[in-house]
Amino acid sequence: MGTKAAPTARPFSVTSEVGALRTVLLHRPGDELRRLTPRNNDQLLFDAIPWVERAQQEHDIFAGVLRERGVEVLLLADLLTETIAVSGAARIQGISGAVDARRLGHALADELAAYLRTVPAPDLAQLLMAGMTFDELPFGPDHTSLVVRMHHGHDFVIDPLPNLLFTRDSSFWVGPRVAITSLALPARARETSLTDLIYAFHPRFLGVRRAYESHTAPIEGGDVLLLAKGVVAVGVGERTTPAGAEALARSLFEDDLAHTVLAVPIAQTRATMHLDTVCTMVDTDAMVMYPNLQDSLCAFTIRKEVDGTVQMLGPDPFLPAAAKAMGIGELRVIDTGLDGVAAEREQWDDGNNTLALAPGVVVAYERNEMTNARLADAGIEVLAIPGSELGSGRGGPRCLSCPLSRDEV
Repeated sequence: MGTKAAPTARPFSVTSEVGALRTVLLHRPGDELRRLTPRNNDQLLFDAIPWVERAQQEHDIFAGVLRERGVEVLLLADLLTETIAVSGAARIQGISGAVDARRLGHALADELAAYLRTVPAPDLAQLLMAGMTFDELPFGPDHTSLVVRMHHGHDFVIDPLPNLLFTRDSSFWVGPRVAITSLALPARARETSLTDLIYAFHPRFLGVRRAYESHTAPIEGGDVLLLAKGVVAVGVGERTTPAGAEALARSLFEDDLAHTVLAVPIAQTRATMHLDTVCTMVDTDAMVMYPNLQDSLCAFTIRKEVDGTVQMLGPDPFLPAAAKAMGIGELRVIDTGLDGVAAEREQWDDGNNTLALAPGVVVAYERNEMTNARLADAGIEVLAIPGSELGSGRGGPRCLSCPLSRDEV
């Protein structure tokens, strides 16, 4: 699908998790997933080696469901290619982010960067996403570099980015502004540099202002839930630090994008890497939540007062604190059932990680039958998609998507 802006392009703005979704950023998995092997999949944050063709089919079904519901789908690879094609500065910045002189040595880094400056935009975009091995270097056999001589041919000169398909993490929108995140783990650090290029140089995003600059402190989009207009919950755990949550809160307050931020401690484990792995909004007043945490989840409330001062309260139980901040009597909770083993299995398989397309309409993985049945019983329309391969990197439909535009609710 083309990604060029139409004259009627909707302005970008997101103020909730559930307002009717109008425009979304996805990344169709590609050759970067083919770089995964039993030797490196743990380091690259995958629990299994995905069947790439099936992952692509599953992603196409996901994108198709969104388009059928009237959502404009922008693909990251298309945007990156178009950005490099129209901006020399984007090309230079992308190459600079990918070629690490500290690891390659200045001689090899300079030679590789000079070569990449000549590569056509589609091929360069592919290299920046899928990486390059020493065997794939375009230089002749007479090249003299200790770095080349001491590395195996299958080692990476440019690391691949297999987690790019989880577009939620490297950026998120609060109101009309985009926040560029700082990803915590080395395997994902460079993803934000590509997202940053697109937002900075692609014609579709000209004039867009930033809500939060990366490198301030670690924060990832999967930890950020827009509970209601002006109310933001931030998970603090494996990926987002207390400093990141506080820096985001103060930034949002300064820009009048939020009045309350709830910092929610979560376990620093693979199963609960982000807040959206344990709960997501499915309606304006309803949330699907992993039942094991329903009573134990707490929140520190960071609030901007009328006089501009910042007050911090808590910790208090999360659900009452969230409802109070949202100005509602109670937050409805749909849990994944009373069977503890099944609930744990479905939480691991991203049963709580849903993407709302409108109030009361969500996309979920079909494999989580119990969670989906509970949602349906609660009056939530569930659009089930396959995810056996997409989920091998631990991420559901919300992880796979970065909403750029939603209607107000």
